[in-house]
Amino acid sequence: MTTWFTAADCDLSEFRAVCEQKTELGDYPHAIDVVDNVLIYPGTLANDREVQAELVRAFLDGPGVAVFAGAFDAEVVDGATGVFNDLIAAQRASGTVGGDHFAKPGANDRVWGALDKFALRDPATFAGYYDNDTLALVCEAWLGTGYQVTSQVNVVNPGGTAQVAHRDYHLGFMSQKQALRYPAHIHALSPMLTLQGAVAHVDMPIETGPTLYLPYSQRYRPGYIAFHRPEFTAYFDEHRVQLPLAKGDAAFFNPALFHGAGTNKTNSVRRMANLLQVSSAFGRAMETVDRPAMLRALYPVLRHFGGNVENVIAASAEGYAFPTNLDKHQPIGGLAPRTQAAVVREALEAGWDQERFERALTEAID
Repeated sequence: MTTWFTAADCDLSEFRAVCEQKTELGDYPHAIDVVDNVLIYPGTLANDREVQAELVRAFLDGPGVAVFAGAFDAEVVDGATGVFNDLIAAQRASGTVGGDHFAKPGANDRVWGALDKFALRDPATFAGYYDNDTLALVCEAWLGTGYQVTSQVNVVNPGGTAQVAHRDYHLGFMSQKQALRYPAHIHALSPMLTLQGAVAHVDMPIETGPTLYLPYSQRYRPGYIAFHRPEFTAYFDEHRVQLPLAKGDAAFFNPALFHGAGTNKTNSVRRMANLLQVSSAFGRAMETVDRPAMLRALYPVLRHFGGNVENVIAASAEGYAFPTNLDKHQPIGGLAPRTQAAVVREALEAGWDQERFERALTEAID
C-alpha cells in the first residue's frame, strides 16, 4: 500500500478507468433520474438511515455528485438573494473586492463569510433559509451531527470565465508541493471532513456556466496531486459534464470530485450561487465565523420561530465543545462542556429572555 504519493503515481490511464463508469438508476432507489452520470433526487426525502446510506454510497463510491431538485423554496431563495445583493453593493461601495481561488480576478462578485453576514443583516430571512431539511439530511449523512456550515456567495458575471478544474478544501486548497507532504491516508481522510454544496439563486441554463463535474473522479486516490497536472486538466476539459439548474435546486458533491465553475456566456445573467462548505465536527471550518454575534441576533427570531429550530441552530451555532479552556469550562456531568448549540436549546426550552441568554452564551464561550 502506498504511504506517500509522488507525481509519478499519477497515471492518466488509471484515472480514465476510474472515471469512465456508468451510473445506473436502479442502484439508487431514492433517485428519480440520472443525467450525464449525475444522480437527480427530489427536493424532499425522508431523513432516515436508508436514505442516508444511499447518499453516502453515491458520494463515496458512486458518481460523487447529486442534484436535489427544488430543495429550496423559490420565495425563500429570493429573500436571501436580496440580502446577498445588498452585501455585494456594500462591498463595492467600500472598495472591497472578493477574489476567487480558481478564477481570474474580477470575474466574480464573491462574498466571503456570508453565513454570519447574512444572519446579522437579516436574522429572520436567515432562519427561514437555513430551516432546510434537505441540507440537514445531506450534511448528517456525510458528516454526522455537530457539522459546521460556512457559506460564500459567488456571482459569476456575464463573460466570467471558467475555473480551472480542482478539488476542494482541505488538500484541494494546497499546491502540489504542499499536498505531497501529507501521507496517503490523509489524502483519503480529507474528503471525509467536508461536504461541498451550491444553491442556485437564479435559473442556470448551460450558457450561464453552471458547475462542471467529472463524475467518479473522487475515487482516484492520488487525485490531490493529479489535478495540478496538465494532462489531467485536459482530460477533465474533454469529459466533464454540466447540468442546468433551476432556482432553488441544490447540488452537493464529494470535495474530492474534480470540478470547476463554467464560463458565463450570456451578456445579461449574473449567475448567483450560495456555495456551502460544511465541515465535520472533527475538523475546522475554512472561515472564522462570529457565531456568538449570529446567535445574539437570531435568538429573538428563534423564540417565536414557526419552522424547524434545529436546522437553524445547526447552521449557526458551534456544535462541538473543543477546543476550549477547561479551567473555565469544565466538563461537569459529561465528557465535554456545553456547546453553543446546547446553550441555545436550553434557553429556548426554558424561555429565557434575551439578557439571560446572552449572559449564558458569554459564560459558555469566554
